[in-house]
Amino acid sequence: MPQAEDDVDLDGVLHEIGQFGRFQVRQYGLMVLPIIFNALFTLSYIFTAGNLEYRCLVPECEDPATETEESTIVRDFNITCAHNDWKLTLVGTINNVGQFVALPIAGYLSDRFGRRWILLVSVAGSALFGLVRSFATSYEMFIAMEFLDPVIGSTMYTTAFILALELVGPKMRVTGNNIISCAFSFGEALLGLLAMYFRDWRVLLRILYIPGLLALPFLYTTVESVRWLLSKNRKDEAFTILKRAAKLNGKTISQSAFERFNCIETKSGSAKSLETQTYAQLLREALANPALVLRVINCSFCWLTNTMVYFGLSLNSVSLSGNKYLNFILVSLIELPGFFLMQLILDRVGRKKTLFTTLVLSGLFCIISVFIAGIDAPALHLTLFLLSKLSITMSFGTLYIYTVEIFPTNLRQSLLSTCSMFGRIGSMIAPQTPLLAKVWTPLPMILFGCLGISSAITSLQFPETLNNELPNTLEEAMNMQGNDIPATDR
Repeated sequence: MPQAEDDVDLDGVLHEIGQFGRFQVRQYGLMVLPIIFNALFTLSYIFTAGNLEYRCLVPECEDPATETEESTIVRDFNITCAHNDWKLTLVGTINNVGQFVALPIAGYLSDRFGRRWILLVSVAGSALFGLVRSFATSYEMFIAMEFLDPVIGSTMYTTAFILALELVGPKMRVTGNNIISCAFSFGEALLGLLAMYFRDWRVLLRILYIPGLLALPFLYTTVESVRWLLSKNRKDEAFTILKRAAKLNGKTISQSAFERFNCIETKSGSAKSLETQTYAQLLREALANPALVLRVINCSFCWLTNTMVYFGLSLNSVSLSGNKYLNFILVSLIELPGFFLMQLILDRVGRKKTLFTTLVLSGLFCIISVFIAGIDAPALHLTLFLLSKLSITMSFGTLYIYTVEIFPTNLRQSLLSTCSMFGRIGSMIAPQTPLLAKVWTPLPMILFGCLGISSAITSLQFPETLNNELPNTLEEAMNMQGNDIPATDR
């Protein structure tokens, strides 16, 4: 891929300081915390607003004080009877509406003022609103806090993802991506485990959110994004971080790399320098590029599909036969082999083929489950359900690393957040799938299947990014054309 004359060869420097040494391990150790928090916070409503098995009280036959073992908002706010089911499904939708509203704003602020402080604010704000929600005295107060929580905290995943992955060398990006993905799956399984033992929704929320506040001093020690510092012409700060990374990794940065950093301002290429353009100018330039606009639209549709199917399957796991907590944990842990399979194939067959294949498989498994719905074979139904979740997990993991690689540094978080924002449309619809099933039972799975296959077809328009360096400029991002799997090993 051609490089702009004033491009900072950061990937080349990463080769020198070590692609995944002690510095990157430390950075990842910090970033997995907000990733786990995001899993706990984002999906907590599955159990806090979960429906209960109940029947109307017969005063003549039983003690009104008798309670079931589990306590959710159904009991505390008296959300009973079928005509109130929408109040429970609304909780998950409201949570995702909050994320939809927040992501583009947070993306802009992060690109404008830095990733690090946005991460701290998102974790702190989400933890505070989560704790306040545990003291809710009405359904309306609960819903309000459920909305404000993601408005502040929804960006913690994308920000932590970028902070972790940007300083990983090209050959280790798939490994780095899988570490983040495994941390999220672990967070999901941990949520199921905690919900199993803390069945009072108020206690559960406090158990989930207090660690967010306790982790703030540790997260404060993380470093700012080097690529973001370079895009803001803060080269001295960026180089200080790189020298620190090299020292921790037992490496040294060559004099030629140091000179490249110091001579950027004296170069005069045809491409505009990153630091001379304002965000508004960059955005106007991006919108004026039809190919980039189409890429963003395509990527957004792919995000919508992945979020709807991924979260839809997670939500519906608690309705499978058996223990709902164990089912949720099982559906969460099935993601782990998906990440290991990604590790094996993503750097061998490329991003495009992996994304296409996993989307098609996920869609097919969903559609097949519709045709065997009348067969009394619980094991077969469970197997198809798990295979669908396995496939969409691989697709989602591939999509995250793909999105980072197809957009330029100076717009990367904003465009990642934009795609993720449209993806939230899928996750807003996902909590309503139980209501769709009341209209027609196979409708949710048919919807998941058709979306998966359609998105797979449109994903073929993406450029292959395997072994390419992360693009720093818009020109570099749009020139990522050529062989599906580049022959050069950078």
